[in-house]
Order: sequence, then structure tokens, then C-alpha cells
Amino acid sequence: MFFDVVSLLTPEKVIYFVLVMTRLSGMIMTAPLISTYPIPAQVKACLVGLVAFLTYPLIAKVSPIAHMPMDLLGLGALALREVIIGSIIGFCMNLIFVAIQIAGQLVSIQMALTIADVLDPVTKTNTPVIGQFYLFIAMIAFLFIHGDQYLFTSVLNSYNVIPIDTNFVIQGLLVDKILFFTSQIFVIAFSVIMPIYSVLLIMEVLLGFTSKMMPQLNIFMIGMPFKIYVGIALMAIFVSKTYSFIVVTIQNLLINVSRMFT
Repeated sequence: MFFDVVSLLTPEKVIYFVLVMTRLSGMIMTAPLISTYPIPAQVKACLVGLVAFLTYPLIAKVSPIAHMPMDLLGLGALALREVIIGSIIGFCMNLIFVAIQIAGQLVSIQMALTIADVLDPVTKTNTPVIGQFYLFIAMIAFLFIHGDQYLFTSVLNSYNVIPIDTNFVIQGLLVDKILFFTSQIFVIAFSVIMPIYSVLLIMEVLLGFTSKMMPQLNIFMIGMPFKIYVGIALMAIFVSKTYSFIVVTIQNLLINVSRMFT
């Protein structure tokens, strides 16, 4: 029995395979960790091709396309639609890292360490050292709970709700879920740093009262290194609890995003 390879290389199937790669590419461009610039573009392209090759038979059964446009304008619109869908998935997954980065910046402001910036490999921007510390914790937690598997599972589940089709329709329920995930950024940020931030804020107020009661004492010059020491001590005390909270938060977010298309 000979296997007909030519039947697999029809224009419709080749275009369908490219569209599967397009949705995966959109997710790779915005997904946490995978989208970072230290990972070479060649590695990302090979990863997209490999995952598309492995998942193409499953996606073709779940999301068959009735009419494949053969004109350049129709194919371009269809490819743009797939990129947007993939980017939405990666964007929602990346929100937790944005929240963690905001949390680190808030703590850095209270500890007077905003001037100590380092290059963030995720956003390609300079971030405070404290923010980088929390970002590393989030990365470890993301890898610990196999967050990469949730990424590709979300892409596969998306074909159940938004199949490859010429109609560009996004349901209102999906938009509500995206807005809900976005609204949780500051909730997650303050939840991560609330114990440390509260102590530092109270200490800031006490230093202000002390400076008013003893104006001859330059309390702020004394209080600046004191806040750094207290902040580092609090971070060391709460690092275990912070890691556990970040693991649970990331896992809940990834599960909700993966179920966004079910």
C-alpha cells in the first residue's frame, strides 16, 4: 500500500497549515518568556513549525473550513485574523508578568531604589532591581507549573470557539473575559506586595511625623537607607509566601485563559 504524498500537498491543505502556523506565531509573539528577545527568531520559527505539524491533523478535524479563499486579499485578511487571535491568547497569558513588574516598581518606589535599574529581558526596558527580583520569581513559578503547556492548550481550545473561517466574529463573552483579565493587573500587583508595601508606607508616615517633631534632625537622610534595609528584610521574610501566592495566581490565570475558548 503506497502512501499518496501528493494528496497532502494540495493548495487548500498547504494554506490551512500556514494559517495554523499564523495563529501559533501570534501567540509566540506575545506569550511570556517565549517572546523574549534572548530566544533567537530561528528557534521560535522552528517551534511554531513543529507544533503546527504535530497539531495540524487534530485542528483539521475540529475546525474544517468550508470555503478557502484563493485571492490575495482574502488570504491576507484571514492571516491577519489568525495573528490577532493568537496575540490575544499570548497577551492574556502575559498579564501576570505585567502585574508582577508593576508590583516590583511600587516596592522600589517605597524603598527608594527606583534609580537602580537593570535591563529586563522580557520587555527590553530598564526596570528596578526589585521588579526584576519578583519577575524572576514569576518566571520560576511559570516554568514550575508547566505554563508553556497551557499556552499551546489554549491555542488548540481556541479552534472550538473561533475556527478558521472567513467570518471575523469575536463573541461578546470573549471580550468580557479579556477585559476581566486586564482589570486584574493592579489587583494582582497589590496582592503580591501588600504586606511589604503596607509596612513601608506606615514607616514613611512615621518618618514624616518624626521630622516634624525634630526638625533639627535630618530624618530623611537617615530614613532612606533604613527603608532599604527594612524592605530587603521584609522581602526575605515573605519570599516563601510570595512564591506560593504567585504560583497559585499564575496557575489560576493560566487555567482561566485556557478555558476562555471552551
